Amino acid sequence: MIPIDRPKLEGSIAVGDDRRRRIGFSEFGSPEGPTVVWLHGTPGARRQIPPEAREYAEERGFRLIGLDRPGVGSSTAHKYSSIADFTTDFQTVLNTLGIDRFSVIGLSGGGPYSLAVSHFLADRVVSTGIVGGVAPINGPDAIQGGAVQLAQHAVPLLNVAGRPIGSLLSTALGFARPIADPAISLYGRFSPEADRELLSRPEFRAMFLDDLLHGGSRRMEAPFADLQLFVRDWGFRISDVDAYIHWWHGDADNIIPFSHGQHMVELLPHAELHHMPSQSHISGLGHSVEILDVLLDAWA
Repeated sequence: MIPIDRPKLEGSIAVGDDRRRRIGFSEFGSPEGPTVVWLHGTPGARRQIPPEAREYAEERGFRLIGLDRPGVGSSTAHKYSSIADFTTDFQTVLNTLGIDRFSVIGLSGGGPYSLAVSHFLADRVVSTGIVGGVAPINGPDAIQGGAVQLAQHAVPLLNVAGRPIGSLLSTALGFARPIADPAISLYGRFSPEADRELLSRPEFRAMFLDDLLHGGSRRMEAPFADLQLFVRDWGFRISDVDAYIHWWHGDADNIIPFSHGQHMVELLPHAELHHMPSQSHISGLGHSVEILDVLLDAWA
């Protein structure tokens, strides 16, 4: 595995009413500049940040922070009643790290959480970017299709056995170092062309391996918890999110259809769709510097 920039600071922060739970974080770049919080996809963990974004944080002088969600990496497993509940823990993390204002990026499954914090912490958010974000599949804001709708049939099982399945998967991943790289190759073989091209780049393979071996090998309940929340009421209406949202979506996305991005931008009061021709689901990570530039320009 080729070397990539390691976090300047990494740890976990106590959250919850009794402060017995923890949320893991990784920090890159300059502690003196604007803060951008990166919310990983599903699955993923705090280091699912492209190498070029890590380097750009140092070069341009901003603070780039990746957060684990509950049940992955260094975060305690926990079930929220809705996505909206995440904002309380998110605010605790901000306050503990001494962050007043912030920008946020949500990749795929991190999209709903980015919308939640942009809505409930509207007085603190400067700019929001979502890349191939999940859309509701139930309720008044729903749209049909995509991987989440297919996966919702597994939710009754996950309600009962999600945590044990996650624990077993974590144990398996703990012994998976020799096969992790071939597994990424296998995923790429069945992915659209843009994703295959991204996964062929050594630095991106290194990033996914780094994130998997430092996150998923410790705890892997978060993806199942995400799915349970995606199919419920999110705790807020999309039309009530008053923050300005930049939404990037590839028209060859095989996981979250491009039509879902169009649907969400139509529902959001203040939003802009950044159409990425021929791009698929994870290939949007290859545009991280462009995305960061758009969000950082709002700080001016």
